[in-house]
Amino acid sequence: MRVAVINRLTEVAADQWNRVTGTAHPFLRHEFLAALERHSCVGEDYGWYPQHLAVYDEAETLAGLAPLYLKDNSYGEFVFDWSWADAWQRSGKPYYPKLVSAIPYTPVTGPRLLVRDDMEYATVADLLIRAALELADRAGVSSLHWLFTNDRDTDRLREHGLLRRTGCHFHWHNRGYRTFDDFLGNLSSRKRKKVKRERRFVEEAGIDMKIIHGDAASEAQWQAMHHFYSSTFERKSGMPTLSLEFFLDISRSMGDQVVLVMAYLGDRLVAGAINLRSDTAFYGRHWGCQEKYHSLHFETCYYQGIEYSIRHGLGLFEPGVQGEHKISRGFLPVLTWSAHWIADAAFREAIARYLVNEHELIMDYSRDMQQSSPYRRETPG
Repeated sequence: MRVAVINRLTEVAADQWNRVTGTAHPFLRHEFLAALERHSCVGEDYGWYPQHLAVYDEAETLAGLAPLYLKDNSYGEFVFDWSWADAWQRSGKPYYPKLVSAIPYTPVTGPRLLVRDDMEYATVADLLIRAALELADRAGVSSLHWLFTNDRDTDRLREHGLLRRTGCHFHWHNRGYRTFDDFLGNLSSRKRKKVKRERRFVEEAGIDMKIIHGDAASEAQWQAMHHFYSSTFERKSGMPTLSLEFFLDISRSMGDQVVLVMAYLGDRLVAGAINLRSDTAFYGRHWGCQEKYHSLHFETCYYQGIEYSIRHGLGLFEPGVQGEHKISRGFLPVLTWSAHWIADAAFREAIARYLVNEHELIMDYSRDMQQSSPYRRETPG
């Protein structure tokens, strides 16, 4: 087997790529990652330079993959290393560029060492890890980071000496609910009344909620949704890196996995959320509004997603990063992982000590948040 570095996803046939990644996980699909490149959502403008790793078998067929980018900044990663970069640069060394295996602008857990089903995972995964480390050494980067890895990949990366970092998100799990009322029935009385009250605020404002898949949305609806997305970033002094053309592209190529939640007041679209889904999970990604209404954010970003997940039998809802306010609405703390290789031995030792302490703090935080579970005591959290 041989390993190659792919600088442009168009160098790989979509069917070969998707044979390794599958099409169940939307963010790993060739269609999604190629659209990011095609519409300059990654690349020179934003400092994400594709360096994807590909393993080919003896028949020159794709056997394994790792999405990988050379970065000259830390924007859009959601595993924050700003303090590492600051310390590194204060010591007189450049922290950038670095290598990052991640889905750009997407803090979603999942596989990063992708192996074709008929191949041995350990063999191909080890090839990918070694190739990434060799590339990091050749490029002279400060570090190599694998973000939001699943348990299996995290364990494999640790076997190669990478440092594990712990994070905490809030996820909703479907416990076999048949309806939204079934879900409410598992909440404590106080939390159940709160959710009902928030949904009632939206209804009493005369707002009509609609859900459609991306391939059924009109260009005018997409223009409005993109405006909402951009305005949210602009209000928070962020950078709206995903273009309207990108969203239109994935709505054509994988629109059944793009889920739009739209809030209408009469015939006016006043708010919306852009989500994606897999065969088993719902992923909340971006939200925005034109006008503010009481509890509309909760309805658009959480309750509609929970209802959709129940209706379609999806077991998991990942609504994005941060937000302790999610707990009272049914989302519970879940540990997340990343893995890190640090070139400089002294910095590696210092970061290793930091990560041990940070892990304990995150564990304490997760336990504290679990105590705030909105579920009735007889229902396991």
